[in-house]
Amino acid sequence: MEFDPLIKLQNVEKHFEHGAGKTYALRHVSLEIREGEFVSVMGPSGAGKSTLLHLLGMYDHAWSGEYYFLGHPVHALPAKQKSELNKRYIGFVFQSYHLLDHLTVYENLDIPLSYRNVGRKEREGLVCDMLDRFQIVAKKDLYPNQLSGGQQQLVAVARAIIASPKLILADEPTGNLHSSQGRETMELLKRLNEEGTSIVQVTHSEKNAAYGSRIIQVQDGSIVKD
Repeated sequence: MEFDPLIKLQNVEKHFEHGAGKTYALRHVSLEIREGEFVSVMGPSGAGKSTLLHLLGMYDHAWSGEYYFLGHPVHALPAKQKSELNKRYIGFVFQSYHLLDHLTVYENLDIPLSYRNVGRKEREGLVCDMLDRFQIVAKKDLYPNQLSGGQQQLVAVARAIIASPKLILADEPTGNLHSSQGRETMELLKRLNEEGTSIVQVTHSEKNAAYGSRIIQVQDGSIVKD
């Protein structure tokens, strides 16, 4: 089955300056990810995995090189257009959840739908489906700070997938879940991938990495194995 490239990176680099020197978070990264792939990014702490994921999600703008997403030259786009691409096509599961503290669980789930011109009735239906699917119906009127870490993680995963994004980026998606929740989350990601959603996950877990169809090893900011 032939897939079009969803993502193409050419010689992407990111560094931090300190005094006279610089430290590279990403170095000479060239990479192609095709539509429909499920890619696991692995490597030691500080290797640049999360930096790479944030760059793919268009949250990080301070880097050099070329990045094409669905043919759009991300490296040449103004911030507003990057933001539009992100909102339209990408769901992101952050390691530290990034839920909006002033919004309830229900409202946090509704936010991605509001970016995509989904009608109110349909939005209500989609949010209720997600609350049900993740067994968090009883939490819908609570705020993030009233939830445990595991519950926040479930809301974060639900929020990332609710608007059926083309690409899901997941940074340690099961990091705060107990084993059965973690397994269910990975099974859900696998199902979404089988239905056509492209997924890139950062993980330390060999078991979670095995859900993917491809493993990329990152070390010292460079891809050392693909």
